[in-house]
Amino acid sequence: MKQQNNRTLVLKMKHKTRNALMYLNSHSYYSLRYGTLSIDELLDLAIQNGIGSVALTDINTTMGIPELVKKAQQKGIKPIAGCEFRKDDELLYIGLAKNREGLKELNDWQTEHNLEKKTYPADAPEFQEVFVVYPFGKKSAKDLRENEFTGIRAEDLNKLLTSEYRKYQEKLVIWQPVTFKDRAGWFLHKSLRAIDHNVLISKLQENQFANPLEIMDFRSLKQQFANFPEIVRNTEKLLEACNISFDFTTIKNKKVFGQSAYDDKLLLRKLALDGMLYRYGKNNPEAKKRIAHELEIIDNLGFSSYFLITWDIIRYSMSRGFYHVGRGSGANSIVAYCLKITDVDPIKLNLYFERFLNPKRTSPPDFDIDYSWRDRDQVQDYIFKRYGRHHTALLGATSTFRDRSIYRELGKVFGLPKEEIDLMVLNPEDDRNKNQITMLINTMAKQVVDFPNLRSIHAGGILISEEPITCYTALDMPPKGFPTTQWDMYMAEDLCFEKLDILSQRGIGHIREAVDIIRENRGEDVDVHQVERFFQDQQVKFQLRTGETIGCFYIESPAMRGLLKKLHCDNYLTLVAASSIIRPGVAKSGMMKQFIQRFHHPETIQYLHPVMKEQLEETYGVMVYQEDVIKVAHHFAGLDLAEADVLRRAMSGKFRSRIEFQRIEDKYFSNCKEKGYTDEIAREVWRQIESFAGYSFSKAHSASYAVESFQSLFLKAHFPLEFMVAVINNFGGFYRSWVYFNEAQRCGAHIELPCVNTSRNETRIIGKNIYMGFIHVQNLESAVIAEIVNERNCNGPFHSLADFIQRTPVTKEQLVILIRLGVFRFTGIPKAQLLWEAHTLLNNTAPVARTRAMFEAKPREFSLPKLEHSLLGDAWDEIELLGFPISMTTFELLQNPFRGEIMAKEMMSHLGRKVRMLGRLVTIKYVRTVRKEIMHFGTFIDVQGEFFDTVHFPPSLKYYPFRGDGMYLILGKVVEEFGFPSIEVEKMAKMPFQANPKA
Repeated sequence: MKQQNNRTLVLKMKHKTRNALMYLNSHSYYSLRYGTLSIDELLDLAIQNGIGSVALTDINTTMGIPELVKKAQQKGIKPIAGCEFRKDDELLYIGLAKNREGLKELNDWQTEHNLEKKTYPADAPEFQEVFVVYPFGKKSAKDLRENEFTGIRAEDLNKLLTSEYRKYQEKLVIWQPVTFKDRAGWFLHKSLRAIDHNVLISKLQENQFANPLEIMDFRSLKQQFANFPEIVRNTEKLLEACNISFDFTTIKNKKVFGQSAYDDKLLLRKLALDGMLYRYGKNNPEAKKRIAHELEIIDNLGFSSYFLITWDIIRYSMSRGFYHVGRGSGANSIVAYCLKITDVDPIKLNLYFERFLNPKRTSPPDFDIDYSWRDRDQVQDYIFKRYGRHHTALLGATSTFRDRSIYRELGKVFGLPKEEIDLMVLNPEDDRNKNQITMLINTMAKQVVDFPNLRSIHAGGILISEEPITCYTALDMPPKGFPTTQWDMYMAEDLCFEKLDILSQRGIGHIREAVDIIRENRGEDVDVHQVERFFQDQQVKFQLRTGETIGCFYIESPAMRGLLKKLHCDNYLTLVAASSIIRPGVAKSGMMKQFIQRFHHPETIQYLHPVMKEQLEETYGVMVYQEDVIKVAHHFAGLDLAEADVLRRAMSGKFRSRIEFQRIEDKYFSNCKEKGYTDEIAREVWRQIESFAGYSFSKAHSASYAVESFQSLFLKAHFPLEFMVAVINNFGGFYRSWVYFNEAQRCGAHIELPCVNTSRNETRIIGKNIYMGFIHVQNLESAVIAEIVNERNCNGPFHSLADFIQRTPVTKEQLVILIRLGVFRFTGIPKAQLLWEAHTLLNNTAPVARTRAMFEAKPREFSLPKLEHSLLGDAWDEIELLGFPISMTTFELLQNPFRGEIMAKEMMSHLGRKVRMLGRLVTIKYVRTVRKEIMHFGTFIDVQGEFFDTVHFPPSLKYYPFRGDGMYLILGKVVEEFGFPSIEVEKMAKMPFQANPKA
């Protein structure tokens, strides 16, 4: 750490040409909701003022320091790392790091207080490599340590005449904070402070915002301190003693997994070859050759430890029985496949390792590992304990002021009522917005756009570093419960950290839970890793081909189900392609439709060149994947694989070196000329590469998704009821819960309302009966659910309402919810009578802990008149408490008995005919046409529980729009596209339900 970059010497020579007087307390916009200057603006201000250094001292954070160092070096400015420590709005002291050890001290001090949720004390600790500057008047000169000083503003210089500091001027330095550029910046700063304090700007207290003089004006400052040369010299000496630099070229991750890099190389080779026997058997020369090729690149680039650490995490999670999916570009690696990091065979899919890792790649690669949302926290906990909290951190993220949120925040601090804020946000062109306040807000919104607003957490990134993490950043402690970096993935990339993405995914959760439920309900064990068997399973193929994929990961949406039917998809490779072309960029470009047309009519395809046919025949001449771009550039134009990947990254906007890209473009056309291609063919292939590269998807990524889809499909094909229960319990699918209960009914299940003697928090299955979980009941408290389940498990089933009240501490309000939902139906007593009993037996409203009596007293019996009861009333209770009915279908709730002229299964027999269909709305997809008009794609369920799709063009929507959730009568023409039917809607009406008899 003590070694300084050679750049420091060069910078020192440059600084001598600038004015010596410097600023030691500058804020950037990383002083969240306080600062108004970006790092670039701060450095440009220094250049304009002839200042040779910038000390960045953001409030309670050092998140901007690496960016300052990198950009300051580029602009010839000396960077100084610091931090301003505050307790709420009170400035305590400023810390300036002498070097990187000092920065670590500052970061450690912040981290300690952030992790332990402590406020900063009034006195700084005994820093070893940090200068501390207290505001004038905060501390006596006699109490200052050797490394501590007092900062004095120009406006306080006259106070020196009566201050003890007139005798201790060696302890004084210039203190001129920099927070904004000018008066307009000060007003923006005040607005940010009002947002932070959630008050009107006119209600801000004086101590809640900065002095309007906190600007950088060197000429004025020099004149003000002209008669205090000693203070000037003190400031210069202090800042000259501070130096900071980072190495932005070498990998910062943990360098070795074992004892040495050589040991890592040998271990990785052994593990890869052992895994090869498991994946490919003894005699597979192609696998051996590719493993050797990858291992050489991995070793040369210093990535052996990265692979081994990932393998170690996978080994741990598999030992715990956790399921995982390794995806992303890492699935291009055969070494990763042999280490069981991924389940995608790169040889079978012809995937290029260089897509993941190559000598010319300028940004670090990373593995994406998905776990069940139930398991991920335990995996993260292992990583932190295995590699140490000083060397491990979650990756932070920064949310910025964007779009509507800016206007809403500024509208509030300027006192606009909600109606006016809504008008400003939703109808900005409205004439009523043309007033002084809204014009001011518009101006300020443009200034603050993309300002950092809040520090948050990356979706799954984890860093494991060689040096302690606090050498680079202070750490926060978000609600997640693990230390988190203050800067984001972009700065991590600049510093050459390779993150591991440990992500959570509901799809894996329902696969794992389905296996457990199958074991519990049927007594069978299912190995979901036998994917090759699933690929050949005829029932799986049938469900895939017919779009019977509700609940299955990634392939359950209406658009995907339609695509599967159009492609007659019944195999792994076609599903991999479908997983890629369904993405918005491909669909919007028109290539999805072209792919489907070529799939059905391959004889019409005309290839530009035999090499194009050889490389793209699998995808009918369409560059579906990012790997296709690499293949064409490599095999057609003769670029090496590393150059081909640079070309892919550049065309997708992820490569920053224009010079390198230009070199590769020149080489492409030069190679084409050498190969004898005409200019016309070379330019056309280049054009296709350009048009496809921007939206194409990683084949490895699609392949990983397709494997998980097949696992889901196998479970649904052979264990549909258990699978649907798992889907219901994991939530987070494409559809709402009622759709999955409907699907379970389609598969033969009988759906039961919650029951106090059978149900759990989550939904469960017994035989073919599915009992809804208490978690689905709105306003039922989790503590009550836990009490019910725990009491039943400990002391057996409940025998009556009185028995339940005696054994569980439940309020009257919670008990009424349970009764209305029919959880006591085992008693055979009508709900209305149970409600009377509940009010009589439970007079109190506060829960009271009860113990079971040794001898149960016989409950009082009541004589009541016969009370009314109806299924319709039960259904409305269920709609209120569950969101959908169980006792009756939604169709049975309708006033009109009409159920449609045809059913969804009959649509292909009525092509071209105008029909009336009745359906329950499932979901709507909103699409903007080329004319900027809105059209909708609807998905409905008919009375038989079958899905059908609708198309709503703008003219139809104008007069017959959707009117919320419910049942719709639809008039339209049956059309089809590649065997997939839908209704082009002409008219549509929402159908009324029968009235709630209890209303």
